[in-house]
Amino acid sequence: MQIDPVVLFFLLGLAAGLAKSDLKLPSALYETLSVFLLLAIGIKGGLILAKQPILTLLPQALLVIFMGALIPLLIYPLLRLKLSQVDAASMVAHYGSVSVVTYAVGVAFLAQKQISFEPQTTLFLVLLEMPALMIGVVLARLGPNAAQSGHGWRKLLHEVFLGKSMVLLMGGLLIGALAGPEGIKPLDMLYIDLFKPVLTLFLLEMGLVVAGKMGILRQQGLLVLSIGIVLPLLLSWIGIGFGLLMGLSLGGLTLMAILAASASYIAAPAAMRMALPQANPALSLGAALGVTFPFNILVGVPLYHQFAGYAA
Repeated sequence: MQIDPVVLFFLLGLAAGLAKSDLKLPSALYETLSVFLLLAIGIKGGLILAKQPILTLLPQALLVIFMGALIPLLIYPLLRLKLSQVDAASMVAHYGSVSVVTYAVGVAFLAQKQISFEPQTTLFLVLLEMPALMIGVVLARLGPNAAQSGHGWRKLLHEVFLGKSMVLLMGGLLIGALAGPEGIKPLDMLYIDLFKPVLTLFLLEMGLVVAGKMGILRQQGLLVLSIGIVLPLLLSWIGIGFGLLMGLSLGGLTLMAILAASASYIAAPAAMRMALPQANPALSLGAALGVTFPFNILVGVPLYHQFAGYAA
């Protein structure tokens, strides 16, 4: 099987970091890449929204948002058995959110098998980014630590809804929906065509970040491996269940399973590094990108299609 180049860029960063290379991306460039990716994801969802009547999609969109909120709330108590409050909150943000590349692989898989699917699943991709990121920040701020850190509810809600990541995702969604495909066309070269090339640089940095925290991964390798494989298998069935509620086709059920089973390594790392800098990125990225992503690409996508076939 041909390996996606974005994975190879991550492996390059990981290898360079482990080899103690002086390779390093400027911090300003990393921030720029994060802003671009979050905005581009939002715009893509907005373009899909512009093509479809809002009232037709509203019931499905609400169910997807509910699923995006339910997943982190379900897995947080389990993760708290082994992880600190802030690390568990960061982890649920990653696993409640989704992987754009895993979704793209799922679409290619269905195309190869000539299986159709509902086009609004791209909108679902964007909608699933937001609830988990918000809930992750809220969970990290709850409890006695929240009071000690001076985060009242007003400040907390401001941070959640007006944080950089949320503003960029929601702003991009509105821009795409209001401008529509024709309005965005002059910007296609930037926000559509350059999305994957920019993603490669982002993953290069992610590889360097994970390599820098590899000591902690060695200490908790079994935990990270368990999270990275068991969670996707369980969460895929939640996606299928919600897909059945929405009356989706076999292709749509497959993509819902993939979305639920995937873990974000674009929006979530960017958002968590902004909102929860004290969280250890090696744990969440080690599980989401180091384990879940390759598992889904190599094994998960065809497996979730089989799961969807059983349920359809």
